[in-house]
Amino acid sequence: MPSSSVEEELARRLSRGEEVVLATVTKVDGEPPSRPGAKLLMSRAAQLSGTLGCSEFDSAALADAPSIATGGAPQVRTYRHDLGSIEVYLEPYIAPPTLVVFAATPVSASLLRWAPELGFRTLLVETRPERLRGASWPTSISSLDDLPEALNEEVYVVHTDHDADDLVAALQAILPSDPRFIGLVGSRRHTGHHLEALRAKGVPEDVIARIQTPVGLDLGAVGPEEIALSILAGLVAIRRGGKGGWKQKG
Repeated sequence: MPSSSVEEELARRLSRGEEVVLATVTKVDGEPPSRPGAKLLMSRAAQLSGTLGCSEFDSAALADAPSIATGGAPQVRTYRHDLGSIEVYLEPYIAPPTLVVFAATPVSASLLRWAPELGFRTLLVETRPERLRGASWPTSISSLDDLPEALNEEVYVVHTDHDADDLVAALQAILPSDPRFIGLVGSRRHTGHHLEALRAKGVPEDVIARIQTPVGLDLGAVGPEEIALSILAGLVAIRRGGKGGWKQKG
């Protein structure tokens, strides 16, 4: 497969937040069935696109893919064949964390605009099509049933509309993905009944306790942009292991 097709597949996989390893032949010794510039795109367990020239080379690279992905740094490997050897540069592309933003609101607009600059892949979920009209919203998921297949391993969640009719259903849909963070915009006066509804549906207490509401570091934020900033600052603190002062739940 031409390298351009491999690169197109790489771009497609990265846009979906997938972890992949790209192998590129940088040197050929002898006359092996390969050429400089040959590329193979892999997950940890499967060949996705391209070839290094033969099944032996492809299998050898695939065997190295899990350790390369785990290590998170490029490595050079030499693979041998009866007719010669190749030197291969294996480059991991680590899946960025996914920030799932529920509801098209002024706060979510700022979250979606700024989060990619902080290393997050963003995903807007809005089940009310009328909320998307008249504004430049990114492509969104319109059905909660489609949500699981759009997620990767590291997920952060912020629901920005405590008045959404399907808020409880939305949280139920996202909880099985075991998010690293779940935030619900609004004071407990506005969100407490949603937590009670989750309890009534059998959601364990330790899971409910993980839902941060109100959400955002205590910056004294006023207005949607500052609220979004306080939320993103908290997400960075969680991701990087920093200490941040969250708003109190009282």
